[in-house]
Order: sequence, then structure tokens, then C-alpha cells
Amino acid sequence: MPVLVITGTGTEVGKTVTTAAVAATALAAGRSVAVLKAAQTGVGPDERGDADEVARLAGPVTAAEVARYPEPLAPGTAARRARRAPVHPREVAERAAKLATEHDLVLVEGAGGLLVRFDAAGGTLADVARLLEAPVLLVAQAGLGTLNTTELTARELRRRELELTGVVIGSWPDAPDLAARCNVADLPEVAGAPLLGALPAGAGTLPPTAFRLAAPSWLAPHLDGTWDTEAFRTREAP
Repeated sequence: MPVLVITGTGTEVGKTVTTAAVAATALAAGRSVAVLKAAQTGVGPDERGDADEVARLAGPVTAAEVARYPEPLAPGTAARRARRAPVHPREVAERAAKLATEHDLVLVEGAGGLLVRFDAAGGTLADVARLLEAPVLLVAQAGLGTLNTTELTARELRRRELELTGVVIGSWPDAPDLAARCNVADLPEVAGAPLLGALPAGAGTLPPTAFRLAAPSWLAPHLDGTWDTEAFRTREAP
């Protein structure tokens, strides 16, 4: 798994913190890691982006971006409004492939969900995954509404013959409600892929040292972690 594409069921689902957890866990396992943000939006030239946040939390990773745009919009829209060149899937794939020659693992983080458009031609993160022949990790919400967005994303991945390696819950609440607890069992069923972890709410606010120590316990062995799926499901069963 030299390249892993990380997408979400939408915005603000914990994608960047999950990327940081995957990176930290891989680093703890002795692997070299690069993190590539396909298109960073909503930040200025001198502001920290998502790849920088991953590096802050996870540790010594190579952090890179293909492009950034100042307004917090879909990359294609942000590029057009800024009168800048858009990002094309092939650019992202080529950058990731080069990083893969120099690192054990490259994490390609998208912007928003799977089908958020990069350019006027309708290029998306799904096209990046296809060009790289890379598996996709899906970050989902815990609560009500997540089953629909998760299944829609999983169906689109299957339609494009892309591999969905699994689902991670990006923010697991301290006091999960009935919907969240039921979703622990339902998410892998609607996704057709295993549940590979759950990050506690507020994980991204931990000091970096604490984040790095805890990260492996949030992710399953498939992602180099120690998270026990069955124990979690049993504990949270309604």
C-alpha cells in the first residue's frame, strides 16, 4: 500500500485528523511517510494548511500541496474565482507517484468528498485514485445521516472499480447516542468494507506527543494500529 487516498463523506468529518493518525501510526511502525494535499482551499499564502497540520500532529512527514486557493470553496470554484490555474487529477497523481519512490507510504488527502470537482472538466479525487490504482480510505461521521453518505460514496467507488479499503469514524463522541452506536454495526454493512477505526472527539486538540502515542489505538491492524473492532462494537452495542 505505497499510496493511500483519503476522502470523506463530506466536509468537517475529521479527514485531516484521520490522515494525521494514519501517518503517526505508520511512523510508529517505522515507515517513512509523505502527505500530499491535492488542493488546499481557504488559506492564504503564509497560513498553515491541512498537510502542515498533519505534520504538526503526526511528526516527521514530508508535507506537500499541489495547489492552494484563498477562499474556502470547492477547488474548481476556488481556482476560478482566484483566477488561478486549477488542479488536474493527473498532476496530483504524478506528484504522488514521485513521492512514492521516496517514501514507504504516501497519503493523498482530498478536499471535501470524493466527487468534489478540481477543474472545469470535472476531474475529482476518484480520478486520482484511478490513475494511481490506489485504495481509498473513507472517513465518515458517527451519527444520524452517515449511512446514506457512506453508502453513496461506497457505491460510486465500486462503480468506478476502485478499492474501498475501509471506513474510519472521524470523530467518536464521548457520549454516543443511539444512532451512533447502531452505526458501528451498520457502517461496514452499507460500505461493503470493514470499519478500520474511530478517532475520539477532540483528538486533533491533543498535544502532538499525546496524539502520536494514542494514534495506533484508534486504528485497526490493517492501518498498522492496535484498535480492536469487535471489542469496540461489543462495547458500543445498543
